[in-house]
Amino acid sequence: MGSQVFYRKWRPQTLADLVGQEHVTQTLANALKSSHVSHAYLFCGPRGTGKTSTARILAKAVNCLTNGKGEPCNTCRICQAITEGRALDVIEIDAASNTGVDNIRDLREKVNYVPNEARYKVYIIDEVHMLSTSASNALLKTLEEPPPHAIFILATTETHKVLPTIISRCQRFDFHRLSQKDIVKRLMQICKEEGITVPDDGLKLMAKSATGSLRDAINLLEQMATFYGTNVELAQIKATLGITGDYRSKELVKHIVDNDITAGINTIHDINSDGLDLKQFTKDIVDNLRGLLLVKTNVSEAANFTAEDLAELKDYASRAPLSQILKAVKVFSQVEIGLDNYSTLPLELAVVDSIQPADEPKAAFAAKVETAAKPVKEVVPPPVTPKTPPVKTEAADTAAPKARSHTTAAAAAPTVKESPPSTPAATGSDIEKLKQNWKQVIEGVTPEIKRTNAVAVLRSAGIKPETMEGDIVLLSFRYEIHKTTIEKPENQRIVEKIISDYLGRSCKVRCVYKPENNHLVQAAIKMGAQVTNVEEK
Repeated sequence: MGSQVFYRKWRPQTLADLVGQEHVTQTLANALKSSHVSHAYLFCGPRGTGKTSTARILAKAVNCLTNGKGEPCNTCRICQAITEGRALDVIEIDAASNTGVDNIRDLREKVNYVPNEARYKVYIIDEVHMLSTSASNALLKTLEEPPPHAIFILATTETHKVLPTIISRCQRFDFHRLSQKDIVKRLMQICKEEGITVPDDGLKLMAKSATGSLRDAINLLEQMATFYGTNVELAQIKATLGITGDYRSKELVKHIVDNDITAGINTIHDINSDGLDLKQFTKDIVDNLRGLLLVKTNVSEAANFTAEDLAELKDYASRAPLSQILKAVKVFSQVEIGLDNYSTLPLELAVVDSIQPADEPKAAFAAKVETAAKPVKEVVPPPVTPKTPPVKTEAADTAAPKARSHTTAAAAAPTVKESPPSTPAATGSDIEKLKQNWKQVIEGVTPEIKRTNAVAVLRSAGIKPETMEGDIVLLSFRYEIHKTTIEKPENQRIVEKIISDYLGRSCKVRCVYKPENNHLVQAAIKMGAQVTNVEEK
């Protein structure tokens, strides 16, 4: 027989060999010892966690000629036949390719026949959730009244799609994703038996990449050994996995902690210029931010970092508030790298959003407003035209100094009554609708438009509709990079389409950069004042 692939060669052959599913193996071992084996089992859980392997081990255990009440011997002819996949009484059915009711009717007809040579006929139905409704109902009838010589083992990765009536007639076992520690331990054992040398950090990377699936990790190990030989280096593993392994993922986290937008965006450009995989680089950033969050919340043991990396993360955590770390984790976790010419844009926006200051105490906010108000040198209200011409009299001439003084005071502190009444624009209702429902306007677009860079920018803070004159909507931007991006023709067309579809009429967009929102000045302007001079800092 030719050489087997690793995951089949190293498939567990006893319950004791199963990794990371002790809650399942112990229960089944006790059931075998006490002869309390159920007629139907449902194995649920992610791929590569041992569901099918456990089903085959159970099929061997109940039919083993040597024991039959515990672990299979794996030496008798029944055990060997099941291991090699040639046992007539162990029937494996792939429900993904046998979804019809006719397949299950055929099963119902044959299940009544007694076993050929084994003690039990064992039916292993993989991906049982793929059965059609009629096929599931046909299977249900068999599960309700099974023959005494039949055992059904159903396996699924999507339990919620299995009929509740089927679940209720099975003993359910939930298989969990394996820990990285358990996967590394198993990989070390395989490397030792196969004569493969892999550094411990490399095994950890493979275990991490497998995301809890031992089969995926074993397949990856075989891929490495096939390509690089028996001596696999850490750099080769990183290259195969597409892992940047780059210090700049941690460097970017440092820039976020230090609130350095320029350095953060430059780091992204350097990564892109070097041709590194931006998707993997984003994963590295999220991984580091997650570690930062765990360190900040005093659960660093769950971060699975080296001592050197943990020390660095602790330094960052001491300088960053929890709110900023939490925001950065959320922002970067939602980054979707596209395939267009502006693939760095989502990362750039994520950096900007992560560094934006969070809500500040009132005292700090008041101080910032006061500072922002200082550059405005003079605010002069618009001239007020008197309704009736003044009558010049001697008394009036005498009182002229007082009148002029009164006028000066009025100019310095205009009142609402003195401001000319503003005439609402014909499109005032539309601009109000845009302002009040801006978030819904953005999120209500089609999935195709939602994936564009234009929508990614519109979701950023500091972008809002200001005014509307005729069919032109004025959008203000707190950051110039956002304004520049939206002004690109393809992005501007998308934004104009979003607004036009929402308002039900054709609209154009004009962009304006407003880096600061000086509340005192805005209040004065609303009262009718005009800015005549701005003093540079």
